[in-house]
Amino acid sequence: MPQVTGTIAENRRARFDYEILEKIEAGVVLSGHEVKSAKLGRLNLSGSYALVRGGEAYLFNASIQPFPGANVPPGYDPSQNRTLLLEKKQIRELEGKLKEARHTLVPLRAFVTRNLIKVELGLARSKKGTDKRETIKKRETDREVRRALKR
Repeated sequence: MPQVTGTIAENRRARFDYEILEKIEAGVVLSGHEVKSAKLGRLNLSGSYALVRGGEAYLFNASIQPFPGANVPPGYDPSQNRTLLLEKKQIRELEGKLKEARHTLVPLRAFVTRNLIKVELGLARSKKGTDKRETIKKRETDREVRRALKR
């Protein structure tokens, strides 16, 4: 299997729907066939979110399709909840920020570092409809400027 480094999955919708205040890097607990599949790019973060419960962080709704040809356990659920690996201090800080300011913990991207699969989480605040419209306008004006410069 080829050596993979860099981003393997990205949650582009999260940057549109949320204002990212802070970024945190966390490891993910995966089984062998899930690691192989994720490194092939069969990991989907769209619609996923993270929560802190009982002193542990979990990733919900992240889908990892089974690796073709692997011995996938019977009854395998591709979108099962996965444990995130964070230090206790980080978890306590996150727990306080999530309760206090009503923020959300959103996975932004998954990547490979030194053969380990990690997830970049964003402590985020939900955008209002007007903020989203401003983002769309800014994107369109940037696109028009690039077109004008090409000519």
